[in-house]
Amino acid sequence: MSLIQRTIRVDFELRVFFTREVFAPANSLLRQVLTADGGERTRRVLVILDESLAMGRPELPRLIEEYFATGTDGLHLVCPPLIIEGGERTKNSYFHVSEIHSHIDRYHIDRHSYVLAIGGGALLDMVGLATSTAHRGVRHVRLPSTTLSQADSGVGVKNGINAFGKKNFIGTFTPPYAVVNDFALLESLSPRDKRAGYVEAVKVALIRDRAFFEEMEHSADALAAFEPAAMQRLIHRCAELHLNHIATSGDAFEFGSARPLDFGHWSAHKLEQLSEYKIRHGEAVAIGVALDCIYARKQGFLSAAAAERVLQLLEKMGFELYANELHHVDSDHSLLILNGLEEFREHLGGQLAITLLRDLGVGFEVHEMSLPRVVEAIHELHERHTRRAKICRVVA
Repeated sequence: MSLIQRTIRVDFELRVFFTREVFAPANSLLRQVLTADGGERTRRVLVILDESLAMGRPELPRLIEEYFATGTDGLHLVCPPLIIEGGERTKNSYFHVSEIHSHIDRYHIDRHSYVLAIGGGALLDMVGLATSTAHRGVRHVRLPSTTLSQADSGVGVKNGINAFGKKNFIGTFTPPYAVVNDFALLESLSPRDKRAGYVEAVKVALIRDRAFFEEMEHSADALAAFEPAAMQRLIHRCAELHLNHIATSGDAFEFGSARPLDFGHWSAHKLEQLSEYKIRHGEAVAIGVALDCIYARKQGFLSAAAAERVLQLLEKMGFELYANELHHVDSDHSLLILNGLEEFREHLGGQLAITLLRDLGVGFEVHEMSLPRVVEAIHELHERHTRRAKICRVVA
């Protein structure tokens, strides 16, 4: 036998910019980002716009066209923004990926051109899959338009769509060329969508940064009222912590079995599926974090006081910590939510690795879960939800 072996290393630079009104004529940030590689050639730009964002801000397609029509030497918008449905529906088939591939081909978007995706996390995931597979990768610039995508999913390296009843079954690991967080894009969101990204900040604070968790406790009222300064601070720190983990964990592309940033997600992904995605990702993660905190307390890992602080913060932020889907059963009367554990293990490969808490800001891994204790935690969440509902009715 003979062998030739070499180590291949590839460095990525992942940049996340923060601004307001990115398409205002006087804002030069995007021009600078798209022309930073130098050279005299003209760069083609294809823009994909989330349909719900276009409906909330009907002037946005015009602003985008005007931005590229004036003062953007070296950049050519190849067609008006392509408006595509956002939300989880956009990830439930390969149709929109093929649609974007066809536009990349039609307008000759090459590896030195750009595809700008403007929208929520689901749209960014889907467009990222399309850009990472056309020409084996064209430059993808993300402009996240939701709290959730600006704080978490939009600053990551994962792209994907759902298949075979499983979330993100088809996907790639490809860092975006750049991420531009425009805080003004959040202003047209519903309260439900403004709130959704908060839970990812709570999640990452619980496993990485106790001081950040305590800061959110102090600003809970401002966050619940969607005060811009409090929201922007949360988004900035949450994005920073996620980027730090990706850059320093040593496993950015998840070759191992551990995935600390998915604390609370094993049940969340299953909840989304069981609800046919009526429960949105942030709402499902809030329930998943609450469930795993109660479980950790029952297992003796986490103090009762710490677990209660987590639940109270999520409730103050406006999250419901129970959904009926937690009690859905199969023909054998087994809880369907428990299938999420095996699906989570299978998605990563290898042994099960679930992140739990020892304390606020201190996460650790377990490789097995006591199903009876998980069921107890589900019942406790239901009882807590029922008590709160009764109190709310009395107050009303």
